[in-house]
Amino acid sequence: MGVFVFLPLVLPLTAWPIARLAEQRLHPRTATVLLTGVAGVMALCSTLCLALLMVVGTAQLPGNPLPDGWSDPEVRRSVPRHEIAGKAAIPALIAVVVSCGRALLRHCRVRRRAHEALSGLPRTGVAVLPDSEPYAYALPGGPRDRIVVSTGMLACLTSPERRALFAHERTHLSARHHRHLLTVQLAACTNPFLWPLRSAVTYMVERWADEQAAEAIGSRKAVARAIGKAALVSGGASPATLASLAAPGPLPRRVAALLGPPPTVHAWPPAFTTVGLALWTATGGATLSAWFSANSAITLALLLRAATPL
Repeated sequence: MGVFVFLPLVLPLTAWPIARLAEQRLHPRTATVLLTGVAGVMALCSTLCLALLMVVGTAQLPGNPLPDGWSDPEVRRSVPRHEIAGKAAIPALIAVVVSCGRALLRHCRVRRRAHEALSGLPRTGVAVLPDSEPYAYALPGGPRDRIVVSTGMLACLTSPERRALFAHERTHLSARHHRHLLTVQLAACTNPFLWPLRSAVTYMVERWADEQAAEAIGSRKAVARAIGKAALVSGGASPATLASLAAPGPLPRRVAALLGPPPTVHAWPPAFTTVGLALWTATGGATLSAWFSANSAITLALLLRAATPL
């Protein structure tokens, strides 16, 4: 196992270049799927390595319930500086579990309250709430996926802008963007080095929905106007865990992207370009994370099995 057990904890740094370049160089759909996958793999690998270190660290604590063989010198030598790293991994893993648990509970609580607020309305695909406060967001799950919009928001938009709004929110629902957002949010709670990927995916799902809306209604300018107007009147008031046309973030960049030419779809950019090298670096980092964590887990499992008396 050796020093390789520590590498998945820092390999997320290899994804920082692509997290920055994907926003300008990759199609939003491609960037969202790629960054979500990289973040998920790296988060799982870093958590597994923390768990492996915790096993070694816990075995050194007096009065622990683990078999005595797990404190064998051969097991301790498999992890460099086991006294420090192993024991430090215990509070670190507890912090990861608590942070992920809080994020997951908050996500579920927001969705549950949103569904409870619609309990008295017909189960249609669009729920219009008689509220002067302007907001609109995509609400997945429950009896059926729904688009929630207030009368205050509809009153602020023209007919083409309303069609852009509904097309945008329908993309959030059909593409299951809430799963991407939740995955990168939990990944960032697992490893702080994954925060840039979370920010990039949060932006890219909105760009994905913007482009789909522009294609659906046939007007990029109408979508740009709808985004600007919705953000202006709502101030990003939609729930933070739900995808929305007026989601907080770099709105000027979204509007500027829509006023330019549509992005070109590339399955994989050329290797000898800036974005290609960054993409290969990120995927290589994710692959190495999976390899090192799996190798460390198998090595430690074999050592513990050999050290555990029958």
